[in-house]
Amino acid sequence: MAVKVVDASALAALLFDETEAAQVADLLGDSALAAPALLEYELGNTCWKKCRRHPDAVPSFTRALGMLGDMTLSLHDVDVARVLRIAVERGVTYYDASYLWLAETLHAPLISLDAKLIQAMR
Repeated sequence: MAVKVVDASALAALLFDETEAAQVADLLGDSALAAPALLEYELGNTCWKKCRRHPDAVPSFTRALGMLGDMTLSLHDVDVARVLRIAVERGVTYYDASYLWLAETLHAPLISLDAKLIQAMR
């Protein structure tokens, strides 16, 4: 089965049923998913922001975040020195560079809704 690296923007679209959810689902298909271990923290922070903006929807956001545990997703530790080098060389955040490093290490496509991150992958 093909592996695809997925970032927090793409998974947030799926989990929180954002407008790009169908697009992301099509891109992911039935691939095995991989992400840096920081993904859970990024998604947790995204959920927290949504909860602050829409306090009446906290229960649904909480359920949506909980669905992350139901997904088949491999979380990976990163090579911190190599990730830093990618961040510096490509002008992206360390967080974004961790997705780039993993995609390159696994020789896998990166699925993201972040145009700057996709551009840095090229």
